[in-house]
Amino acid sequence: MCLILFAWRTHVRYRLVLAANRDEFHDRASETAGYWNDCPELLGGRDLESMGTWLGVTRSGRIAAVTNVRDAPVAVPSGAPSRGQLTREFLCGDMPPAQFAAQASAQGQAYRGFNLLIGDPDELWWTSNRGHGPRRLEPGLYGVANDLLDTPWPKVVSGKQALARALRVDPSLGKLLALLDDTGIPADDALPDTGVGLERERMLAPIRIVSPQYGTRCSSAALMDDTGHTQFAERSYDRQGKEHGSVYFAFRRAG
Repeated sequence: MCLILFAWRTHVRYRLVLAANRDEFHDRASETAGYWNDCPELLGGRDLESMGTWLGVTRSGRIAAVTNVRDAPVAVPSGAPSRGQLTREFLCGDMPPAQFAAQASAQGQAYRGFNLLIGDPDELWWTSNRGHGPRRLEPGLYGVANDLLDTPWPKVVSGKQALARALRVDPSLGKLLALLDDTGIPADDALPDTGVGLERERMLAPIRIVSPQYGTRCSSAALMDDTGHTQFAERSYDRQGKEHGSVYFAFRRAG
């Protein structure tokens, strides 16, 4: 993922409200969200190069999502593992979120820059190998793109404002997907400077990126309540930024 907007325990009905866009090269093979044959508990899309995921939920109420960090190149071992393997390992395992976040932080030097969001029905954690270690999140509204949690990039600021508006009424999956469908480009003086040049900063700045080589491949929305009910939707886009499919799932946590 390259943008994750979420509200943790701030809504009267939903413990977690999440909206996220996955930005990726269009040539990178992936599967639309669905249940995995080799990990039947897991619902999410799949990167077919590393066999990991950018965002997933499970029938037991676990959730995980990852973004990359856009920073200066740093030395990583040859053949560094995909960041999507972190989400897969958490979702397919049973390690408590706090323990997994500590482990991911301790092993972070093996990966390129990442933000990792993981949780279960009781806890939500964020960690990054470019930050200051794991953090248990208090109730609140958060956003993360390709820098650390709540770094005020324009897409994070405007996305959080849109999510706050959605939370005042019924934050349906449709409304969450709609707030992710914003292709507006901020003013140049509001853009971050991450060393990729102004033209590329402009291309990467919208909430939903449209570009024939690299862009928003899919938008995802999730609603999880305290009764164990989860709703999940994914909308996919082609190289031209046109919608070409969507899926919807709903299930109740076992037990």
